[in-house]
Amino acid sequence: MSHKYSKHFLNKLEDLIAETDYILRYERGNFTSGWCILNDTKIIIVNKFFATDGKINCLLDIIKSLNIDKNSLSEKNQKLFYELSQTKLEL
Repeated sequence: MSHKYSKHFLNKLEDLIAETDYILRYERGNFTSGWCILNDTKIIIVNKFFATDGKINCLLDIIKSLNIDKNSLSEKNQKLFYELSQTKLEL
């Protein structure tokens, strides 16, 4: 399933991450990949100067790399997580 890269889709991804143990923050930084995860404190930091599509790409990469307990997600976020896990990232 394909999604439009819009502010609405970004909000859906942020909502999904908000239901996990991780805290999402947009900060200034010179990360090589545009984001980093501080696993000990469960904080995700994304470069705040990215455009919407850059933030979405970062969050998609992050969601696929995290070990998320889908049972802790709401029904709508479980469905979104399932759709995202079935989709390959296309560059």
